[in-house]
Amino acid sequence: MIVTVTPNIALDITYTIDEFELHSSMRVNDVADRAGGKGINVSRVLAALGYDSLILGLRGGNVGSAIEADLIASHLRHDLTEIAGQTRRSVGIVDRASGDATVLNEAGPTVSPAEWSTLVDSTQRRLAGATTLVISGSLPPGVEQSAVAQLASLAVASGVPVIVDTSGPALIEAVAIGPDIVKPNGHEITAATGIEDPLEGARALLDQGAKAVVVSLGEDGMCVVTADRILRARPTQKIRGNPTGAGDAGVAALAAGLSVGNTWEERLRQAVAVSAAAVAHPLAGSYDSDVYNSMLNEVLVEDIS
Repeated sequence: MIVTVTPNIALDITYTIDEFELHSSMRVNDVADRAGGKGINVSRVLAALGYDSLILGLRGGNVGSAIEADLIASHLRHDLTEIAGQTRRSVGIVDRASGDATVLNEAGPTVSPAEWSTLVDSTQRRLAGATTLVISGSLPPGVEQSAVAQLASLAVASGVPVIVDTSGPALIEAVAIGPDIVKPNGHEITAATGIEDPLEGARALLDQGAKAVVVSLGEDGMCVVTADRILRARPTQKIRGNPTGAGDAGVAALAAGLSVGNTWEERLRQAVAVSAAAVAHPLAGSYDSDVYNSMLNEVLVEDIS
């Protein structure tokens, strides 16, 4: 069982329009809403790939109720901690003409120390049956930046492999715990370390405690930097579409590979293929299976150490 923790879950609302234009009135062609947040997206993709997972997070208010209802309808196992505040929303605007997406993320509700402690206790209990722990996304207001490290330390102490996908000070604090994988993109590495070159920034994160750093490079694929090697994985096709959630799809593949002991080559090949396939799907947390199957054996993986 792969356990995913999303500290700041959201109701993802996606508007699809013909062409996005600032300072104008536009007609929305399609509207979709579903439970979201990075860890929930990871669990959705894991389910599509055939892996069991359990979603942990914080939910409150009418929006939180809508999220839980969607998780039930989607047959996604979950154990959400009730909070007093209203769960946030995330609005994505997908432009059909360009294939670009604009995302508006609410900050989220203020979470009390007691509410956060309940989520920490829930995570600790669920680690007993976990093969991997994934901690994804931002922290809600009221929660210390050390909170991701706090969750990661539970897994390290329990001998459960852990993947961290966050940014900023929370990433730096978590790296010191010694997570098995951290997965920033190039911008997040620069913001966290002050180093422009993503591979040099990844090495800095290794020096600070991470066992492996997977750097997502958008349509150019991914790199993994470990103590003894650097692997680069590139897609063979350029996919247009909605990139929201593509990184989460990649994390799902990394978690799946870590939980069953796949090689780094296998993990990266699957992660790049499913990330590209997620771009081809309009909704975060889903992917185009035809694109995934066509790309899986064509991803180029090379050692650039």
